[in-house]
Amino acid sequence: MTEVVLYDTTLRDGTQGEGISFSVEDKLKIVRRLDRLGIPYVEGGWPGSNPKDMEFFQRVKDLPLRQAKVTAFCSTRRANITPAEDRNLQAVIESGVKTCALFGKSWDFHVSNALCTTLEENLKMIEESVAYLKAQGLEVFYDAEHFFDGYTHNPEYALATLQAASRGGADVLVLCDTNGGRLPHEVAQIVGEIKSKINKPLGIHAHNDSGVAVANTLAAVREGVRHVQGTINGYGERAGNADLCSIIPNLQLKMGFTCVSDEELRQLTGVARYVSELANLSLPWNQPFVGKSVFAHKGGIHVSALMRHPETYEHIKPEQVGNRRRVLISELSGGSNVLYKSQEYDLDIDELGMRRIVETIKDLEYQGYSFEGAEGSFELMLRKSLGLHEKFFDFEGFRLIIEKKEANGEPVAEASIKLRVQDRVLHTVAEGNGPVNALDKALRKALEEVYPHLRDIHLTDYRVRVINEKAGTGAKVRVLIESQDGRSSWGSVGVSTNIIEASWQALVDSIEYGLARAGQTRGEA
Repeated sequence: MTEVVLYDTTLRDGTQGEGISFSVEDKLKIVRRLDRLGIPYVEGGWPGSNPKDMEFFQRVKDLPLRQAKVTAFCSTRRANITPAEDRNLQAVIESGVKTCALFGKSWDFHVSNALCTTLEENLKMIEESVAYLKAQGLEVFYDAEHFFDGYTHNPEYALATLQAASRGGADVLVLCDTNGGRLPHEVAQIVGEIKSKINKPLGIHAHNDSGVAVANTLAAVREGVRHVQGTINGYGERAGNADLCSIIPNLQLKMGFTCVSDEELRQLTGVARYVSELANLSLPWNQPFVGKSVFAHKGGIHVSALMRHPETYEHIKPEQVGNRRRVLISELSGGSNVLYKSQEYDLDIDELGMRRIVETIKDLEYQGYSFEGAEGSFELMLRKSLGLHEKFFDFEGFRLIIEKKEANGEPVAEASIKLRVQDRVLHTVAEGNGPVNALDKALRKALEEVYPHLRDIHLTDYRVRVINEKAGTGAKVRVLIESQDGRSSWGSVGVSTNIIEASWQALVDSIEYGLARAGQTRGEA
């Protein structure tokens, strides 16, 4: 298969996205993950532009990378000076990188109004800057900024900028849709025309302002481009960049190109989620290929067909990109959903039991429960209905006191709780910054000595949803809790007109599910 060379710019272009700021440690971690993913080129930033990038380029030299080349980003020399006098070009050389993405202006409008120089001087800036870096032994990718806009406005001049970079010795000419305004048919047409006029390897760098950055990238590859730039999760300025998490599997699984090995491709979902965590951004559940919901099935008819032939509702095998199939439980569930989940949990269930559980689910959902994000509660309910769940403790009571001593002070909550484990009565008190926090602390304080694994279980998300808003302060609420123990995560749910009771239900399910999953038994010390 024909190879497409990937160039990741998450650490430079991606960080221009609103709300994204990676530390040096974050950037070094991401480089290592991208190296394991099989990305040949990882752009680290703009040397000399800020202290963070300066430190990064110093420290990245010591990383034992398997195959990735860390590259720098830089502009052409400034007008009316020599490349040797340009501080930015010198910073690239001093950084120690062996590859540089050098960008220059392709649109005559930008040359006149942004650079404020002549069209002829801009051509010299491009050619001389490329030639200078090549003379220093660097591999140079010339990023033709605003190329598609420039070519549409003045094709002769835009082409002349590529020819200048080619004369300077650029290894690849990268055509950039910097404003993200072009559509796939335009990109395909222009790339085809350039391919017939320039005898140099071509690249594509697309932005997503029109929502078609991935499509534009794939269209360019169809026309002969073999160097593809993008970012993990499509991070980037404004609407973002072309998303490598969609580009890679589309090229490799749909279009017959080679980007990474099959084993590396299976890391894709893990990398997407890892980078989103470091960026402190939630990965959209519906993000193609790597999102949590993109292989999730809810309708009973869909699941019934899926169990016979997965390809009926899945365009690829989720494992190919490191994702997994999920079957959701809701009021839309049929027997197929319950049967699939019981097989997933390695539980035997007969036809009568399956119908009973389906009716129970529909009744609970009518009351306000939702099991889509609470698979822990659903599995507990399923095991209880089959008589396979042993309670970890018996509840005997709790009391909450909320005290506010000063008009401008924060209230303090105190929870006392009484539980029974076999013949032991556990009675503890704990304070918290709210009633739910106090209950959580008291519950853990009572049980941790008996169930040591509880120390590994942590609440990672707590959400409250008002179900019937018109009831005002007497409305029913649904509480969803997400927990994890370092090995896996799970959700639990509680519903009540009393937020404390709803929280208690979700807390108990969360702890019982976590302990059962860890294999602890009732009263185990």
